[in-house]
Amino acid sequence: MKCGKADCGMRYAVRQSGKAVGYCSLSIRCGTRDEDGFHPGTAHFVEHTLFKGTAKRNAVAINSCLDRLGGELNAYTTKEEIVLHATVLREDLRKAAALLFELVTEATFPENEIETEKCVIIDEINSYKDAPAEDIYDRFEEMLFAGHPLSRPILGSVSSVKKITRGELMRFVREKFIPEEMAFTAVADISEDKMEKSLLAMAEKFFGKGRGNDCQAAVRNTGNPHSYFRPAPPLFSQKVSKRNHQANCVIGTTAPSLYEEKKRLATVLLCNILGGPASNSILNSVLREKHGWVYGVECTYTQYADSGIVAISLGCDKDNLDKCISAIDRELVKLKTRAFSDRALKSAKKQLLGQLAISSDNGETQCLSMGKSLMTYGMIPDDGETKSKIEAITAGDIMEMANELFDGARLSRLVFI
Repeated sequence: MKCGKADCGMRYAVRQSGKAVGYCSLSIRCGTRDEDGFHPGTAHFVEHTLFKGTAKRNAVAINSCLDRLGGELNAYTTKEEIVLHATVLREDLRKAAALLFELVTEATFPENEIETEKCVIIDEINSYKDAPAEDIYDRFEEMLFAGHPLSRPILGSVSSVKKITRGELMRFVREKFIPEEMAFTAVADISEDKMEKSLLAMAEKFFGKGRGNDCQAAVRNTGNPHSYFRPAPPLFSQKVSKRNHQANCVIGTTAPSLYEEKKRLATVLLCNILGGPASNSILNSVLREKHGWVYGVECTYTQYADSGIVAISLGCDKDNLDKCISAIDRELVKLKTRAFSDRALKSAKKQLLGQLAISSDNGETQCLSMGKSLMTYGMIPDDGETKSKIEAITAGDIMEMANELFDGARLSRLVFI
């Protein structure tokens, strides 16, 4: 793998693979939390409308550019970034990369397309009302981070989306889409020297040499986590009547940030043990496999630059809700008071490392992960180093994180019933 920084300030990483399919992504460090001075939902709206026209192509030409090559073009918005990514045959990688650069530097935001896309996004917002499992998590996050930029919903609201203008979209791109806040990554069966050379020429063509250094926009500091405010969890326990056929529940609290390395990795392992995707996770074993009270239950860990969320989420028959919550409480007490045996801890680490290895074997996942690492740390952690850090986690570390995260004084709860 080759990593570096272009003259314009954009970071990049390219890796040669042995597969016929190539992947590339362009990450921009600006998301929902960066919408100060903009209507809520602007970042997500920008992501949608980047594809509606550039100085060279209309929406139809953009959408068909990779389609006719058998490739795919996509994008997503999070609280902290906008990511454009493409999948193509390796011989078409340069075309895909050029299209990504064109979209972030030459988007025109046609007025008629903006009005059409408002209807699409408003329908997306309303559709969440039919997905209580997603709706409740978003609402929980808003309440947990109340008063902090992380509380903003990614989609915005129906009223805020209606107010977004073309001028606002163009100003967001002008202020936020700067090379110093971008990372380009590629994974393909092409020599790394060739990919790097092509990429640097492309960056200079679209951004101009040194353009990033001239930009006066505020650059989010990622080098010093202590410069961030980590919001204290405002404890709440709330029931909301939704008249759904089942009850949905989220129990959680704030958690370590991306920069709290030791605590972060211990939390990853703890959450995987408690409610990871495998059927042998504690909550799956107890609530689903043993009692049949739920179809699914999970414990997720979402990491941000200055905080994070650990959340236990489940949906169940309303008559089983209290039994599920009591069972969860019992399992949390065990995690806080009983240390894992060496054998159990070794098995849990093996499972997590296996999941990570299998996930990273996917070229698209690898490409997107590289971009996230560049945006977060300015480099890509070595797989061997990450493995060693996970192997070094002790039973005491797990107990310590369980007591910190699942302290009753810190846990909040939201129920849709």
